[in-house]
Amino acid sequence: MKSAVVVFPGSNCDRDAARALERLSGKPTTMVWHKDTALPDGLDLVVLPGGFSYGDYLRSGAMSARSPVMRAVAAHAQAGRLVLGICNGFQVLTEAGLLPGALLKNASQRFVCREIPLAVTNANTAFTRAFREQRETAIPVAHGDGNFYADDATLDRIEGEGQVVFRYLDNPNGSARDIAGIINERGNVMGLMPHPERVSDPQLGRLGGAPIFQSLMEAA
Repeated sequence: MKSAVVVFPGSNCDRDAARALERLSGKPTTMVWHKDTALPDGLDLVVLPGGFSYGDYLRSGAMSARSPVMRAVAAHAQAGRLVLGICNGFQVLTEAGLLPGALLKNASQRFVCREIPLAVTNANTAFTRAFREQRETAIPVAHGDGNFYADDATLDRIEGEGQVVFRYLDNPNGSARDIAGIINERGNVMGLMPHPERVSDPQLGRLGGAPIFQSLMEAA
């Protein structure tokens, strides 16, 4: 699999994501600066990593969504290739219109950082197939703006079309209908607030996020 991780000013999980991809694929991951106007040729996957891009000014992900590279990311997605947004990357995807909804301030108005149990609600996607019969996992969150919001009609639609792929079993932020991760209608763009790259290394003894990266290897 040929992959790239986009680096924004304030990204802090970009290297973690790259290492997770390299560990499973055995191939180097390209780091792409947000001001680049093109992506490397032949990419299977683009990852928008976690962090606090642009210091979360205006709204989390709002400024990064207008970075030059996002035009290339949108074209990559429109061509049917894979895009994964983790935490801040999920926020960027909603701000860029590549995923529905928005990520608001946590209902508690506090930053939350802890491991959260999740239900795998759709294991038949390019991002989740490696979960197979596994219906629960645990992945840490670390965010202040992870409260997923959409109007009722949008929520009904994405649920009805199987676009909700992860739900919180212990909702840390007030997200509507306990939504932790979603895909687009085409199924090639996913955003989730938990950090799978932090629980994908066997040396750390915690592998709750590894099936996401394994799924992507299989899909590619």
